[in-house]
Amino acid sequence: MGQDRFILTITKDEIVSTDKRFTMSNLDSGCNYRPEDVYFESENGEKIRRKPNANESNITNRTLPRLVFQIFEENIEKLSESEKKNFPIYRQNNGELLKGIYSTEEDFRKNTKFEQCVEYKSNSGAVFFLYSYFIFSTIIFAKECLQRFGKTGDKFVLEYMEKAEQKKNQIYSESVVNEIKNPYSKTLLTSKNIIFRGAPGTGKSYLAKQIAADIVSDGATDNYTELTDEQKKQIEFVQFHPSYDYSDFVEGLRPKMNEDGTMGFELYDGIFKSFTDKARRNFESSKKSRKAIEQEASVQTQMKAFFDSIEYGETSFKTVTGNKFTISDIDEEKNRIYIEIPGNKTANKLVLNIGEIRAMLESGLEFNKISDITNFFGKQFATQGYSYDFALFKEIKSKQIKLSDADMNSEKLKNYIFIIDEINRGEISKILGELFFTIDPGYRGPAGSVATQYSNMHVNQAEKFYIPENVYIIGTMNDIDRSVEPIDFAMRRRFRFIEIKVKETQYMLDCLGDNDLKSEAVKKMDSLNEEILKVEDLNENYQIGASYFLKLKELSFDELWEDYIRPLLHEYVHGLYNEEDIMQRFKAAYYV
Repeated sequence: MGQDRFILTITKDEIVSTDKRFTMSNLDSGCNYRPEDVYFESENGEKIRRKPNANESNITNRTLPRLVFQIFEENIEKLSESEKKNFPIYRQNNGELLKGIYSTEEDFRKNTKFEQCVEYKSNSGAVFFLYSYFIFSTIIFAKECLQRFGKTGDKFVLEYMEKAEQKKNQIYSESVVNEIKNPYSKTLLTSKNIIFRGAPGTGKSYLAKQIAADIVSDGATDNYTELTDEQKKQIEFVQFHPSYDYSDFVEGLRPKMNEDGTMGFELYDGIFKSFTDKARRNFESSKKSRKAIEQEASVQTQMKAFFDSIEYGETSFKTVTGNKFTISDIDEEKNRIYIEIPGNKTANKLVLNIGEIRAMLESGLEFNKISDITNFFGKQFATQGYSYDFALFKEIKSKQIKLSDADMNSEKLKNYIFIIDEINRGEISKILGELFFTIDPGYRGPAGSVATQYSNMHVNQAEKFYIPENVYIIGTMNDIDRSVEPIDFAMRRRFRFIEIKVKETQYMLDCLGDNDLKSEAVKKMDSLNEEILKVEDLNENYQIGASYFLKLKELSFDELWEDYIRPLLHEYVHGLYNEEDIMQRFKAAYYV
């Protein structure tokens, strides 16, 4: 059945599918399907398909609503604001009808509880936003447009197929490559690490975010702003610079004000380590058996019930030797429990590892004495913390909690994308340190584990760091940046370098919202770049990218030349014997 191609037909009177499982009462089932073809067929048999913009994929979940707008945009523009606001879009499984066509994304988000939307720009420059996520999200919108604006025999046709079973239950797999639309997304999934290089302003950072959105949404959108809050957590962005170092990226010491007013230092995870740890937890959780999930859910519920039931700094506990202590604070992000021991004058504060207590509970073993804990963790001698771990273990163990099925749902495996902008502006060896080894695509997973520089300060000193297989890295760099050294060979072996040429990202200028302005910008850009290639000491890496011309939203062509492009070009040719002559040729090419 999964290989069948289904046909859904939308007319002004009905919506029917060749898939007998289709029902209008469960449109959410659309998340299990992928679109194969979308077209409008008029009453005289003429077929019209979507004319995609340069940055639009051919067939996505948002192709149908864009085609509906394409066919009926003049009619929709004539609607009053009240009619747009009350226009039917989608019926939820609870029966609630979602309505509204909005002129700004802000209005859409403010008036609906959803973040997923499709944007459409009409030929007149009008912009529309409405809800769109999976393939059935806008079929009611299409039917309503046919009822109001169409002719008797008009219809929209959506051809679709069922996603492979593994795609319903997970995101990371080889088959995902067939879901996403951007070819660079497929390249990243295959190569693990890529670096976009090229001339300034070619939209390398913009492209990196498009790819990240494309992958984490499984091809639903390449617009970062259309991602859900959960999906955005799967993407991280950082920009390297000369003063960036290991402590920012991996881990390092940060100053901390102690409770007694003195200054101290505490170990903090850097942005990359925090991000990969999050991906690692997801990767490991997605591989666990039903039995392991049930055990972990039970332990998690028990621990939450326990910590919710106590008063920090007030509820007292006792070790087997009679030492009383209280819990003063818990830091789940850092996996720490802070306890106070009033009777211990030499060391009245201690930090415990939540992970140790969780591991004891998840093991299902009985711990009757401290030596049982020592043996469990493979230690020769007990630590001071084991006495307090033992006391808390017994307290939590005494909580009997009944689990619901929702507590035991398996976690989907997700893709995580880490973007490093201006990757060549940082001192790579100083930033990565021993992570050079783990970043290698051939050493993802536990096989590439390394001890970090501060591992002796970890609560669990035996714990090692690795990059899981569901982490992908995108770097961007300008080849002609004179302020930095070239990328070394060790780095080049670990990344796939892709050149982005200036013409490849001119679609970015669509967001100017004015076709005449875009045409003039492309004309000047092409003319100037051709002239740059005529200069003996310059090449394609010195051409001007489309990002510079996005400033035309606020600036005139004259202001753009004087304040941005001319100073950059002057820097290129500074010191050449015919500098003034070259600049005059550049100006003539720009004002062609």
